[in-house]
Amino acid sequence: MKLLRAATLSVANLKRSVDLYTGFLDYTVAEQGTVGAALAASWGAPNAAGRRMAVLRPASGADVFLRFVENDSHPDYVPLRSYGWAAIEINVLDVLKVAERMAASGFEIIGPPREIETLPAIFPMQVKGPDGEIVYLTQVRSDLPDFDITRAEALIDRLFIMVMACADLPASLDWMVEHTKLQIGRPHLPIVYTMLANAFNLPVEQLHVIATMVDGRDVFLEMDQYPEQAVLRPHIPGTLPQGIAVGSILTPHFDAIVANSSQHFVAPPQAHTSVVYGGARAVTLRAPDGTLVEMVEKLS
Repeated sequence: MKLLRAATLSVANLKRSVDLYTGFLDYTVAEQGTVGAALAASWGAPNAAGRRMAVLRPASGADVFLRFVENDSHPDYVPLRSYGWAAIEINVLDVLKVAERMAASGFEIIGPPREIETLPAIFPMQVKGPDGEIVYLTQVRSDLPDFDITRAEALIDRLFIMVMACADLPASLDWMVEHTKLQIGRPHLPIVYTMLANAFNLPVEQLHVIATMVDGRDVFLEMDQYPEQAVLRPHIPGTLPQGIAVGSILTPHFDAIVANSSQHFVAPPQAHTSVVYGGARAVTLRAPDGTLVEMVEKLS
């Protein structure tokens, strides 16, 4: 996996989240401090400036990060009921062993390990964190015929897929192709999606359409068509969205994105010194449904 860089999560208590992810997911702290004014402005969240922040790295040492920003909670936020970044997916070596660990953790198991008959390459489970963040923990058994999936190098390893909830999946796919220079992987794949059915009180057997975004054979984004009952993500003006707030993607096409997509920029591009950026330039685009997609210049 080459391009997925980070997921940024809004959390009510930074220490609680850091302790949980280091204690039970084996992450380590790569950076701690506060959000700078320029970075907060780049997300359209000026009130995030000065808030406590931590960046975590997986046990394998991969440069794919989870970033937590302390934020005020919105009383109307309900996980899996709104558009935007809906979930993060972390790869694991043995999902059954991980399930045993999760049962004794501060995560709530909302989907126990389950074989997917139509997709034997993966063996997933799902948990919910204390701020309503949805985390898939997935054992990858083999590659897909047309795509490569990153394998775990530790019991619990790196972020390898982010899931975006969409009001209009075809429109969001077209937008991503035009403005991020990624390609559509598997489009319009109807599946039984138990977790989504439960979230919206729909029949379990109802099919839900999903798609993927790729770079060559590298698959790292899942795009879900959400039911019409979904809403825009609640958030307090001037702050980050609730739950999973920002998805950060490396791009070798940064100059082309700057030239062609400025109408979607939250703020002008700027270099940042955080470990997430390493001095590279970044710009956050506001995608359909208000989803924050941060494009980070790939320097090598």
